[in-house]
Amino acid sequence: MSLTLEFVSTIRAERSGLIDKLSDVDGMTAWARTHAADLGDFTVTEALRQETVRLRQSVRALFARAVAPDPPSRADASSLPGFEESLALVNATALAAPTAPQLRWAGEPSLATVPAMETDPGVRLLGRLATGAVEFLAGPERALLRTCQAPRCVLYFIKEHPRQEWCSTACGNRARAARHYKEHRKI
Repeated sequence: MSLTLEFVSTIRAERSGLIDKLSDVDGMTAWARTHAADLGDFTVTEALRQETVRLRQSVRALFARAVAPDPPSRADASSLPGFEESLALVNATALAAPTAPQLRWAGEPSLATVPAMETDPGVRLLGRLATGAVEFLAGPERALLRTCQAPRCVLYFIKEHPRQEWCSTACGNRARAARHYKEHRKI
């Protein structure tokens, strides 16, 4: 799975409800050390965590736009920032990468690259996450981006097969079981 999909999937549904892997400093530090180990063994601050969550919500807002007219993820569709605000934040954050791709969205998304500044590990992490989102949304995989519609699932996924409807086999099984239950309950 790409870093961008891993990033937006830090919100997921489990039996106990929605789980946010970035809900506290310790959780985000663990996630960052796993997904950006080359940035060093740094500890996340509360300010960096809040910036990262804000970036994630902006990327999720862009994902919601990318899957339209299909519905966005049910995890946070009602609380996502606006499209223009999200686009501006992702592009501005990508400037922390050594070179920053910029997402242009006039009709179809396209990619432009501008020079950027390199700073501390936390800012580079944000830059890498934003850069990954820009490259993903301007790339060919965007056309294959889907929202899993299985019960309780809130994930985005890349459709790898023409008949694929869910993000995983487990979600497919859950959706089929729910459909079976619903059909047989009517009898």
